[in-house]
Amino acid sequence: MFFDLAQIDPAIGYKLLTATIVPRPIAWVSTLDAEGRLNAAPFSFFNALGDAPPTIALGITGLGANGLKDTAQNILDTGEFVVNLVPAALAEQMNTTSINAPRGVNELELAGLTTAPATHVKPPRIAQSPVSFECVTHTAILTGPHQLAVIGRVLAVHVADAFVLNAERGHIDTPGLNLIGRGFGATYIRTGDTFDMVRPRWQD
Repeated sequence: MFFDLAQIDPAIGYKLLTATIVPRPIAWVSTLDAEGRLNAAPFSFFNALGDAPPTIALGITGLGANGLKDTAQNILDTGEFVVNLVPAALAEQMNTTSINAPRGVNELELAGLTTAPATHVKPPRIAQSPVSFECVTHTAILTGPHQLAVIGRVLAVHVADAFVLNAERGHIDTPGLNLIGRGFGATYIRTGDTFDMVRPRWQD
């Protein structure tokens, strides 16, 4: 079946992307608005982009009260944000923060969560998240009237001590994090079902 995205309803295009690009990690983004009010929301158009410098890519879609969602507007206004990762144990709380609350509502309070200070940026981390990335905006591009693509430079990474196997070598207990990803529709995916493959080398 051929789908010409220029000829069909954008909602169908969204469904095609999200039903086939799976799993997608979840960026649980905490930001502050220009007045210093906290916002937290999850986004699954997210991934690592590079390591020198360390960068992440974040796609924020959807219509907010003033055109862009609060997270997108806050990033444009302040240039700072924190990406927190989502373990299975916090799935319900993450889902709570996806609510379409009015601007200025603290979604973390609704979810019964608390914050911890970041080191290099003003927005706080989500204290219960096992991994947080402190980011500043490298590039932000409006890719549609209600859509912002952000490349963030990662300044610092917080990993809960229980999951650090060897700090000097950067070894993390990834299975122990028990992170979840977004699937299709309302489906989420656990990261426990894995298999290993060794990357081939031409010289072998």
